[in-house]
Amino acid sequence: MDSNNSIIPGFDNEKDDSLSIALKKADGINRGIFIYLNGYIDTYNSSFFQKQITKVIEAGYINLIFNCSALNYVSSTGIGSFTVFLKIVKPKNGDVVLLEIQPKVYEVFQLLGFSQFFNIKNSADEAVAYFNAGESSGAASSFPLIISCPVCNKKLRATKAGRFRCSGCRSILAINEAGEVTLG
Repeated sequence: MDSNNSIIPGFDNEKDDSLSIALKKADGINRGIFIYLNGYIDTYNSSFFQKQITKVIEAGYINLIFNCSALNYVSSTGIGSFTVFLKIVKPKNGDVVLLEIQPKVYEVFQLLGFSQFFNIKNSADEAVAYFNAGESSGAASSFPLIISCPVCNKKLRATKAGRFRCSGCRSILAINEAGEVTLG
């Protein structure tokens, strides 16, 4: 992995003990970058987080892929930071994808109602495929979709593929692009 400073000069000049950020150019994605988060994001370090990711966007990267596998906590303020990034890159034809979100972190996104605003993928390959497909793929979407929870049979409305919590039994469900439902 390249050093952060070789990708964005001066990126590592500021540090935070509670959150480390590593960057890797996303080969095959126009103006794309992987952002690896390790630690947590809360009220106290969210300004550091926003400042660092603003540097990434100002360097011309508008397709942001956040790998959250080592992110063990996000407060509502931290989720607000992700929303800010989405608002900045969308008008520039960019997007934000969140990868490998831990269940506890995903639950915060879902409880606050933000899981529908973000593209959440399970792997880097899925993220690359998402950006390469683009919104102009012309493929007919099967969403929104009414599904049945495989655990409690409650009818649920899914607006897009991703991971969701059943409002009936609280099970985590995964819905793929084809509309197939699995536990997960």
